[in-house]
Amino acid sequence: MKLKHEVRSRQTIETITSLLNDGVTKISVIIRHSDRFFPKEARMEPFMGLTEGGKSFALDLGKNLPEKPVPRLFSSTIGRCIETAYLIDKGYTQQHKTVVPHNTTSDFLAPFYIKNIEKAIHMVEAQGSEQFIRNWFDHKIDGDIMENPETTSAILNEFMIERLKQLRDLEMAVCVSHDWNIFPLKEFKLGLPHEKKGDVGYLDGVVFYEKANQYFVTSYQCEPQPV
Repeated sequence: MKLKHEVRSRQTIETITSLLNDGVTKISVIIRHSDRFFPKEARMEPFMGLTEGGKSFALDLGKNLPEKPVPRLFSSTIGRCIETAYLIDKGYTQQHKTVVPHNTTSDFLAPFYIKNIEKAIHMVEAQGSEQFIRNWFDHKIDGDIMENPETTSAILNEFMIERLKQLRDLEMAVCVSHDWNIFPLKEFKLGLPHEKKGDVGYLDGVVFYEKANQYFVTSYQCEPQPV
C-alpha cells in the first residue's frame, strides 16, 4: 500500500546529528506522528491509529536516535501521537538499554488552534486541506473557527523553548504532534510555505536548540533561524 505522505525520519535524525556534531547539547524537536490510517468520515479523524508500517517507522526512529542526549518524550493527547511516542521509547530502550521517563501529554501538541471543529471539518472537506491551510495563514478563516495563525506559531514556539529550558545537558525533548502544528512553525518561523516546500511528512521534524545562550530553530529544509 502506497504511503499517503513521505517518511522523513532520516532527515530528522540527520538534522539532530548535525547539531550534536556542532557542539549543541540541548535539543527540543517537534515531529509529526508516524504513518496512520485515514478515515472515510472526517469526524473519525481523531481516532485513527498507526498502520503496521507506521509502527515500524516509529520504532526504527527510536532505535536510530543517538544514545546521548537522552530523549524526554512528550506528545499530543490524540492516540496516534501517544502510540508514536511509546514506540520511539521502545526503540530507543531496545537499542541503548536505557530507560527513559514516561511520555507526558500536552494540549499544546494537540490541535488547540481549532476553535470550532464542526465548521473546520466542513471547510476542509469543501476546500481541501492544502487550500484550507493557506486560507488560515492568509487570515481568510474566521477567528471563531481557527486561532490566529501567527498566535498559533508563537504559542508553539514558546512551548518548544520552554521544553529546552527545562532540559539538563545531554537531554533532548522529543515532542510528537501533528502536521497542522508544524505547518505554522515552518511558515512563520522558518519561511517555508507548504505550497513550495511540500507536506509535513511522517516523523518530519522542526528542531529547536540552544547554543551560546541563544535559541535557534531549524529543519532539514533551511538554515537555522534565531528565535
